Amino acid sequence: MNASTSASLSHAWRALRHRNFQLYFFGQSISLIGTWMTRLATSWLVYRMTHSALLLGVVSFAGQIISFLLGPFAGVWVERLNRRKLLLWTQAAAAVQSLALAALTLTHVINLWEIIALTAMQGLINAFDMPARQSFLVQMVEDRNDLSNAIAINSSMANGARLIGPAIAGLLIGVAGEGWCFLVDGISYFAVIASLLLMRIKATEIRRSAASMLAQMREGWDYVRNFLPIRTILLLFALLSLMGWPYAVLLPVFAAQVLHGGAHTLGWLTGASGIGALVSGLSLTLRKSVVGLTRMLQIATTILGTALILFGFSHTLWLSLVLMLFVGFGLMQGAAISNTIIQSLVTEDKRARVMSYYTMAFFGAAPFGSLLAGALAQFIGAPHTVIITGLSCLLGALWFTFRLPKVRAIIRPIYQEMGLLPATAL
Repeated sequence: MNASTSASLSHAWRALRHRNFQLYFFGQSISLIGTWMTRLATSWLVYRMTHSALLLGVVSFAGQIISFLLGPFAGVWVERLNRRKLLLWTQAAAAVQSLALAALTLTHVINLWEIIALTAMQGLINAFDMPARQSFLVQMVEDRNDLSNAIAINSSMANGARLIGPAIAGLLIGVAGEGWCFLVDGISYFAVIASLLLMRIKATEIRRSAASMLAQMREGWDYVRNFLPIRTILLLFALLSLMGWPYAVLLPVFAAQVLHGGAHTLGWLTGASGIGALVSGLSLTLRKSVVGLTRMLQIATTILGTALILFGFSHTLWLSLVLMLFVGFGLMQGAAISNTIIQSLVTEDKRARVMSYYTMAFFGAAPFGSLLAGALAQFIGAPHTVIITGLSCLLGALWFTFRLPKVRAIIRPIYQEMGLLPATAL
């Protein structure tokens, strides 16, 4: 390995030089493997119990709608609380939720309503956990120049787990059943709890605003609504969540009915999208600046839409797996780039509130998308449903293309003033 290659690789992982982020990386990596095991196991359990695409959508809807409804309130609360302590509570609550799911499944008494209730509980936890985690990155990575790299590494970590977790879950379900996946997930949360306890975080002043919660919510909403780059990127991300993400809800149907497989086939499909997503995250760690991210967002949305359309037409396992690589790449590239651009633009006093809208863009659009996809699949079939969602993503890419010149014109001087961008085009 030559010196330039070594330097490039060192640069790609530069955010890990921060001890707190290093601890978070290792703890969260373990926890996320368990999380992805639970996601696959829940989907397969619901499908095994009901054989209904619609009910797959209903369960996904239950897990995300609460996060959407509570998003603006959660953003204000996160800004008023110590974020590390809040994360300790959310991770502990998530562990209890997974262990409860494991106990009910392993004792063979679980029913659909209990799955819906526990999934809704996870949605409640996520409403506070996601904006807290996103805004906590700034405290773990003190050098703002390393923030985009931390977000990219965070994305790579999540997608590495997305690759490993479903593969383990597919094997474990075949050998021992879904309950053991939930048990592993419950135990895995203790890794991230330990990492949070070991961190040495500088005490930061928690702003006690004299304004009411409603006034702060309105202030956050006005900021997002009036700032064109953030508004545009959030709208595109909401579309990706509405029409792009729900393909995952229908994967059990593709695995069983279209590709004539079982839990292992579902694991392969989820794992393939995880590989694509991991490649996406790793490619972003190699970037040395934010230059070109808006263009990459446009390309990623186009890749996602095209891959979903072709996946809807595929009835061959190897081709479906290849297309899942591109679906995973496009989705994660869109999510990570949206996150990076928003985090680099937002002012610190509004960070948690703005990131709560990022959370809402996902947890608000995705549940309705899941419900829509499940209902459509029940009537016109999963393949035709995925083709429609892919076409919608392509239309989103076209809309973003027309908005891009105005977005770039506003972002460029901001980045130049912050020293994040030289005097070149975005």
